[in-house]
Amino acid sequence: MEVLVPESVSRRSVLLGGTLAGAAALTTAAALPVAALPGAGSPRRGEVFTLGVASGDPAPDGVVLWTRLAADPLAEDGMGGMPDKALPVQWEVAEDERFARVVQRGEAQAAPELGHSVHVELTGLRPDRDYFYRFRAGDSLSPTGRTRTAPLPGALTSLSMAFASCAQYEHGYFTAYRHLADEHPDLVLHLGDYNYEYEAGVYVAPGGNPRDHAGPETETLANYRQRHAQYKSDPDLQHAHAAAPWVVVWDDHEVDNNWADEIHEKPEIPQPHFLERRKAAFQAYYENMPLRRAQIPRGIDLRLHRRVQWGRLASFHMLDTRQYRDDQVGGDKFPTQDPQRLDPKRSLTGAEQERWLLKGLQQSNARWDVLGQQVMFAEIDYLNGEEKGYNPDAWDGYVGSRERVVQGWKRAKVRNPVVLTGDVHTHWANDIHHRDEIVGTELTTTSITSGGDGSAQLTDKEKAYLEENPHVRLYSNQRGYISTRITPDELRADYRVLPYVSKPGAPVQTLASFVIEDGKPGLNEA
Repeated sequence: MEVLVPESVSRRSVLLGGTLAGAAALTTAAALPVAALPGAGSPRRGEVFTLGVASGDPAPDGVVLWTRLAADPLAEDGMGGMPDKALPVQWEVAEDERFARVVQRGEAQAAPELGHSVHVELTGLRPDRDYFYRFRAGDSLSPTGRTRTAPLPGALTSLSMAFASCAQYEHGYFTAYRHLADEHPDLVLHLGDYNYEYEAGVYVAPGGNPRDHAGPETETLANYRQRHAQYKSDPDLQHAHAAAPWVVVWDDHEVDNNWADEIHEKPEIPQPHFLERRKAAFQAYYENMPLRRAQIPRGIDLRLHRRVQWGRLASFHMLDTRQYRDDQVGGDKFPTQDPQRLDPKRSLTGAEQERWLLKGLQQSNARWDVLGQQVMFAEIDYLNGEEKGYNPDAWDGYVGSRERVVQGWKRAKVRNPVVLTGDVHTHWANDIHHRDEIVGTELTTTSITSGGDGSAQLTDKEKAYLEENPHVRLYSNQRGYISTRITPDELRADYRVLPYVSKPGAPVQTLASFVIEDGKPGLNEA
């Protein structure tokens, strides 16, 4: 059935369509007259845009636009019910949500080799402004998305940025994504665990799972495509993708829990096809995210670390802490006391990415240098009393890596180093110490759903985390995300929480707010 969308419908009501961030438009689209666009004059939304739209990696003159065609999103073969042939997809970009002022339009090919996904890398747009975009395929019209270009390189334009991580579909409803979108950020960062690999019922939240995964544990390209499609079919996630450009990096569950480079989760249990699994996961990730051609996977490799500039205000150094790491120490048992974690030769980022990061920090002239990454950066002792125990999966398992990064930003005299973190399903606000000096700040977001409803009340064990780690200013086991407002003078972080995710429609509130003042590392309560 085709649904008519009158021109008078507002952007926010149209944003609820759906989106899957893919990768097929590998050539710049040619200009098309309006009359050549199917359905021109009578916009319609059809069945093939069930996964919606997205944009990402903004630059001053453009962004990446994404969609993926799927008539049957949960098809077991991963092809979304689409034919085994390339299909033309028209796109257009306008200055207004009614598309009265179209500034660019063109055509791309949605190819089956890339899951019928489309990436359009726009150039020639004006800096620091909103644009609206949509796609057409045959008689079908996609939902409308809003995106935003970055400011010019020298600008100190303020930025509203929200970041999130860890959205286990089975553990709850994605209401937090909807609240995040309704705050109308200029930019969204996703720090990993965008989806999860498990078969239904294997990973159960306290109180049970309100939803189930479709399909088996993800191991093949068809499995990963189907799983991405299930997540992208969620209306709250679609709403968030259509509201602002995203900058994404992965953690572990996009491939396999706690994987490390070429080592799978449980090396004691043979998984002879793990590298094929990793290759499939990387391809599906690219197909389903608004990434540039530079991120096209090459076999088992995909260069995900990259830099996104927001004028001279902020430089976002997006890191990949999975693909190049040494394996976790102590058999990956938590907490660990294994002294190997102190080995200076061990690396979380790999040598090449570490050099790239340190060179970028040295050359940066940004007011705020922000590391967008996955796992806890600050040292955290998880045992009470004189004994100490650390998370082997975090920077505490790679002390040499952390030392080199901190020394690097100190030598470079980075003005405002801020680390953004996900992974741990809980909110944390940490001062980063180095030899009894506060040298930076870490903002760690809780999960969108992973871990289920959570609780506003701390257990005795959780209270002990605060007692053992005085540099931790906040800990919370509720679901949510973090909203920030970055200006030349300060970075404000609002820790947003929901009382439950086991049913839809939860309200949102601010649990706590902190301010980092320009040139003064450390957290101040707002």
